Amino acid sequence: MNDRSYYVGIDIAEADFTANIIDQPNHTVAAQEKIENRPDGYRAFTLWLEQHGVTPENSLLCLENTGVYGESLSYYLLTGGYFLAVVPPHLAKKAFTTLSKSDRIDARQLAEYAFRYRDRLSAWKPLEPVLEQIKVLYATREHFTRQLIGNKNALTAIRKKVVQTKLANDSYQAMIKQLTACIEAIDKEIEKLIDDNPTFKRLSDLADSAPGVGKLLANTLMVMTEGFTINLEYKTFCSRIGIAPHQHQSGTSVCYTPRSTGHGNAVVRKLLHLAARSVATHNEEFRRYYLRKLAQGKDKRLIFNNIANKLIKLIFAIVASRTPYIKNYQSVNPVYLRGQLPSFCH
Repeated sequence: MNDRSYYVGIDIAEADFTANIIDQPNHTVAAQEKIENRPDGYRAFTLWLEQHGVTPENSLLCLENTGVYGESLSYYLLTGGYFLAVVPPHLAKKAFTTLSKSDRIDARQLAEYAFRYRDRLSAWKPLEPVLEQIKVLYATREHFTRQLIGNKNALTAIRKKVVQTKLANDSYQAMIKQLTACIEAIDKEIEKLIDDNPTFKRLSDLADSAPGVGKLLANTLMVMTEGFTINLEYKTFCSRIGIAPHQHQSGTSVCYTPRSTGHGNAVVRKLLHLAARSVATHNEEFRRYYLRKLAQGKDKRLIFNNIANKLIKLIFAIVASRTPYIKNYQSVNPVYLRGQLPSFCH
């Protein structure tokens, strides 16, 4: 990517977006605000790029990942042959220390981020249709699950009132029944989509073979890693989802206990926490680790967080080796398998 002449930052919102073109840091070639976030706006945007000498061959475009707002534009630019990097919001923000904020400033910072990290950025590509469908279904399931919990809590509360209201009780019960049916239908559709795809079925089964994981967590990880093809360095992934402990120390007077940041996908963090609690209770190996750390005075939240990191490492290793989890597995030194003992053993 070092041969690119122009770097374009795109700050996108629901209705419109702002773009900034640079050819080097602190030198804006052109900037444009209020470009409509719709097909007519996309055509006007690429025409504007061409007017300033920006082509698919000589440019790198950088867009902040804002979910569905940037999806249509991303597909459009991909079809046009542009190199588009879609970056997590926290990465772009922490690269700069300005106190000011506006769409124009954000777009320029994204352009400068693209210039600074041009040798590390990879081109955006859409998920496979099956994974995209599963991703949407899981997001819908999570939304319905939150509503279901809220309705159940509300029904429990009004049932404790002295004066009962039948219509309110019946309405909550009807909503609970409907939401439960929707969640069950979503689960069946996800299972069908995966079962109909032998590759994803195999990957899902491999991840699910790890202790405490379950299909929900296994499939969520499969979607996040695009079918276990990207972000498989477990420390990087744990940092990305906000469960990796980071050290904060300076000299001898500033030293905080390493802690996770808590940013990233909250759903996968919740699922990993539940899996960590499960194996800390029911899995012999993780139970010993949990009790040992507890005896050392470690905080329970820290122990569960550490177990979650271990689970990610284990899942990624299982998927990479294409070998299901083997309980009580013991590794053997290859020397012994070849029947060649070290000289000091003779």
